Amino acid sequence: MKRPFQMQVPAPLQARWEAMAAREKRLMAGALALLVLALLWWVALAPALQTLRSAPAQHQTLDAQLQHMRGLQAQAQALQSQPTLRKDDALRALESSLKQLLGATAQLAVVGDRATVTLRGAPADALAQWLVQVRVNARAVPAEARLTRRTGTGAPTWDGTLVLTLPAR
Repeated sequence: MKRPFQMQVPAPLQARWEAMAAREKRLMAGALALLVLALLWWVALAPALQTLRSAPAQHQTLDAQLQHMRGLQAQAQALQSQPTLRKDDALRALESSLKQLLGATAQLAVVGDRATVTLRGAPADALAQWLVQVRVNARAVPAEARLTRRTGTGAPTWDGTLVLTLPAR
């Protein structure tokens, strides 16, 4: 009589099992149990433990990303809440910040709603500050940038052109 959940073991293996001594059967059963435990550890437990170990670091990284995203959101909301700026005012703010921060290293040309700034040896830190001021005060958005970094003695400088889109009238 067959049991409902009994596995069918091939006849040669069944005969080999029955021919083994009791001690050999216990050793084989122990080896099989050890193999099952190792497989269980490798497939189920080790990945779960690794996930638990790495969770605090991932949580910290995600918290930092969330804080950064909230900062960007606050900055975007602050920019959106500012009153609209006329094109003439934006152009004056752009020219003023260009003279103040970049001086003779930059030239401005305006055509329609686009301003092209040509740079020759503009200091990197001054260019970064100028871009922030242009975004906030003139509300101009960089549309195109073709810059080449020039390194030599001292701080690096930039050559090239920036095309900015001015706010609509």
